[in-house]
Amino acid sequence: MTTKINYQGSYIHPDAKIGKNVEIGPFSYISGKVEIGDGSIIGPHAIILDYVKMGENCKVFPGAVVGAVPQDLKFKGEESHVIIGNNTTIRECATINRGTAASGRYATVIGDNCLIMSYVHVAHDCRIGNNCILSSYVGMAGETDVDDWAIIGGGTLIHQFSHIGAHVMIGGGTGVVKDVPPYILAARSPIVYEGINIVGLRRRGYTHDQIEEIREIYRVIYDSGMNISDAVTRVRSAFPATEARKTILDFISNSKRGIVKKGASGSFDD
Repeated sequence: MTTKINYQGSYIHPDAKIGKNVEIGPFSYISGKVEIGDGSIIGPHAIILDYVKMGENCKVFPGAVVGAVPQDLKFKGEESHVIIGNNTTIRECATINRGTAASGRYATVIGDNCLIMSYVHVAHDCRIGNNCILSSYVGMAGETDVDDWAIIGGGTLIHQFSHIGAHVMIGGGTGVVKDVPPYILAARSPIVYEGINIVGLRRRGYTHDQIEEIREIYRVIYDSGMNISDAVTRVRSAFPATEARKTILDFISNSKRGIVKKGASGSFDD
C-alpha cells in the first residue's frame, strides 16, 4: 500500500514529512514542520500544526487539533514541540498543545500505545507515558506527568504540575489536586485514595505475592496512623528492596504537591 492522500479540501504543506503507507482524509490540514510516521491515518478535518512529530501507526480522528500553540501567557512564540510515539490513537476533537520554554521542557510528549479519547485536552509540556488511556473530556493542565499504564476516567480535571503514577486507575469526574502514587485506585472530588488497582495489576501480569506486597505497603502509608515521613521510614525498614517498594518510595520522595489522602469512608481494601 502506498501513501493515500485525499486532496478534497485538504492542505498538506510541501515540506511536511509524510511516511510510507499513510492515509490522509479530506479537509485535513498539515503544516510544514510536521513528521508523520509510516502507516498512520489522519482522518477528515484533522489539524496537525507545526513542530509535531508523530510515530508509526498512529490514528488521528476527525476534528482533533495537534500542535496548537500553548494556552500559556508566558509563551512568546518560541520553537517548541509535540512528540507522539508509535501506535497512539487520538480521537475526535481532542486537543494537544505544544510545550513552552518557560517550563524548561519545550515539548509535550505522549508515548506509545496510548488512547486519547474524544474531547481530551492535553496542555503544554505534559508528559504521558506508554499504554495510557485518557477517557473522554479529561482536562490536563500544564506540566502534568502521567506514568505508564495509567487510566484516567472521563471528565477528570487535573491540576497543573500534578503527577499520576504507573498503573493508577482514576474514577470519572475526579478533581486531581494532589499527586497520585503508583498502583492505586483514586476517585472523588477532591481526589482520595480508594485502594489498590488489583484488576489492572493482574491484567499486567503481577503475581498474587507482588500485589499483596503493594497492598501491605499502602496499609502502612494510609492505615498506620503515621504521617507520610514516618510511614516511608517504616516501609523502608520493614519491606525488602523490591521494584514495587522502590517505585512507591521514589514517587513519594519526589512528590511536589503531596500525595492524595485516604477517604473518610475507607478504601476498597478494608
